[in-house]
Amino acid sequence: MNIQTLLSDKIQHAMILAGAENNPEPAVRQSGKPQFGDYQANGIMGAAKKLGLNPREFAQKVLERVELNGIAEKLEIAGPGFINIFLAKEWLADNVEKALSAVNFGIKTNNPQTVVLDYSSPNVAKEMHVGHLRSTIIGDAVARALEFMGNKVIRANHVGDWGTQFGMLIAYLEKMENEQASEMELSDLEAFYRAAKENYDSDEVFAEKARQYVVKLQSGDHYCLTMWKKLVDMTMSQNQLNYNRLNVTLSEQDVMGESLYNPMLPEIVADLKAQGLAVEDDGALVVYLDEFKNKDGEPMGVIVQKKDGGFLYTTTDIAAAKYRYETLQADRALVFTDTRQSQHLQQAWLITRKAGYVPDSFSLEHENFGMMLGKDGKPFKTRSGGTVKLADLLDEAVERASKLINEKSTALSEQEKAAVIEAVAIGSVKYADLSKNRTTDYVFDWNNMLSFEGNTAPYMQYAYTRIRSIFNKTDTDSTALANAHIVLTEDKERALAIKLLQFEEAVQIVTKDGTPHILCAYLYELAGIFSSFYEHCPILNAPQEIKLSRLKLAQLTERILKQGLDLLGIKTVEKM
Repeated sequence: MNIQTLLSDKIQHAMILAGAENNPEPAVRQSGKPQFGDYQANGIMGAAKKLGLNPREFAQKVLERVELNGIAEKLEIAGPGFINIFLAKEWLADNVEKALSAVNFGIKTNNPQTVVLDYSSPNVAKEMHVGHLRSTIIGDAVARALEFMGNKVIRANHVGDWGTQFGMLIAYLEKMENEQASEMELSDLEAFYRAAKENYDSDEVFAEKARQYVVKLQSGDHYCLTMWKKLVDMTMSQNQLNYNRLNVTLSEQDVMGESLYNPMLPEIVADLKAQGLAVEDDGALVVYLDEFKNKDGEPMGVIVQKKDGGFLYTTTDIAAAKYRYETLQADRALVFTDTRQSQHLQQAWLITRKAGYVPDSFSLEHENFGMMLGKDGKPFKTRSGGTVKLADLLDEAVERASKLINEKSTALSEQEKAAVIEAVAIGSVKYADLSKNRTTDYVFDWNNMLSFEGNTAPYMQYAYTRIRSIFNKTDTDSTALANAHIVLTEDKERALAIKLLQFEEAVQIVTKDGTPHILCAYLYELAGIFSSFYEHCPILNAPQEIKLSRLKLAQLTERILKQGLDLLGIKTVEKM
């Protein structure tokens, strides 16, 4: 249940009854300080100004008409016209009970959509590196959240599986197979690509064959397509190992590579030309956009077909947007790439709309993100200045987590310890990234991310196991717990109940804005509020009725922490 939406609807209705224009914005927000209520309606002043009324007088009119009986125990006008809303304890307790017994805590969208998420996007015949991390894990967290809310999610792994380099790669794969290379040699993608390039640069016969294979591949030659498919499969089976380790939901069925759109490109370019959008310029076909200016202040030209007949990424991205709307019948399309792609995508999507391939109602959203930096403030590299392979990064995370857990844990079996090490290692790498606003750069710091203090994965995972340990220490019958009633008598109980009921608001922001850091911040605040509750409100030694009530609050906290971390793709363990 979304408290913010409920209160917004109630306040808005009262504003209209008080004389405000249609659809006034009540601007209901969570309150920053308990003395100002649990929520504040901040839109009264704007509506009053439009009506030429005194804001406090208009606020009074709204209060006289708002129907919050049983929901709010107190409403007050503050400052120049804010309305402070104090929620009723009985209503809070009742809704915590409902959340405990409902599927997904009763959370679902009223308007489910089909949403296509374009994320990860590695290249064929190259190993995944740290540059793929942000797209992969941010995209996956948003996909999970959208599905949790009841939307149909289509994952699209826009793999770089087309281009002139494939002639060279096919020729080299052929050579390797003729020489009966071992599976081990074929599985080292970096070495494979490097060796193919060396052959291309040093052997003219090989280079000529490679050029012929490009032409054959692009014209649909069966042999070249078969070899190309081997390269794609080889790469994606390697990438799947990374996806499995990262606990992301991408599979080989989600691959929608650049090659998928090839058959669409000639038709799109011909249509852009027929519509007068694309014009010939020095042999190339170019779309001039008034909305973008070059350094001379003239409309910027965007090439959709080169003079040699080749197509560009822009053409592919126009086709991808068209495909998402027409074939996949999506309502929204989200693309997770770094900020440097912003202008490119804006231009491709502007052309898509000008051509009438998608309607205005179809949402195209670039979920751009900043870079992962080293402590020196420069892009994260190996000590020798090379690109960090994703598999190597995860290996190092396991190594560091292993050392950390071995120093701390004594009461765990070897199997339990292995599960904790894996959960902490991978969870730390992911949470360090997901907890930062995606639009900013962030500094990669092992010490911070593996800390058991602060807004980190180990802290959140430990917070969960602490609550699990409470239930391990009690012999309370599950039927008695289910039948017990929640009673909120202490401020700390009330604060915890409110925070628990704000879970849906956090998830909804993630699905709307593609911002997993909002969910991380929520979970961190929830863990802190629970810790304060646990410190001030004894559970196991309390009288039976109070004990059961507090156990139910602990139970919902435990479930929401687990579910919230799962939406981020982070594993929990029962013991640490």
